[in-house]
Amino acid sequence: MKACLSRRSQTWSGIIAVVVVALVLAFVKAGDRAATGLAVDDSYDGKEVRMATGGSLQIALNSNPTTGFKWELTGISDPTVLEKVSDVYEASQSKPKEGAPPRVGAGGREFWSFKALKRGAAIISMEYSRPWQGGEKGARKFSLTAVAE
Repeated sequence: MKACLSRRSQTWSGIIAVVVVALVLAFVKAGDRAATGLAVDDSYDGKEVRMATGGSLQIALNSNPTTGFKWELTGISDPTVLEKVSDVYEASQSKPKEGAPPRVGAGGREFWSFKALKRGAAIISMEYSRPWQGGEKGARKFSLTAVAE
């Protein structure tokens, strides 16, 4: 009887080991794939991200247009690899206290969306500037390398 239980334990141990190895390999393989939809923020400045060809990239940057500043796209190093789809400003919903209206002059975020057109790499360059003639240029800068796979 003990021998039979011992064999069953070994069999179940073997099955569990095989399942664990299969799960680990599946997660590792999933981690190798490039993201189809990727969202980043200003903490990615100067970094590289990998994305799927045909995939999307959204960059969220803090902004406050009430100061006259806004983010401007100063370049995409290879526009055949990556194209800008949209840019939208979203005001902060922060309130001084519960039930109060949003703060006048409070900042928000600008959301910039891009699409990978083909395999390759492109550097996105942006500046936080006052866009009018004679306005302050490049108060802050942001760049990101997007690699489409």
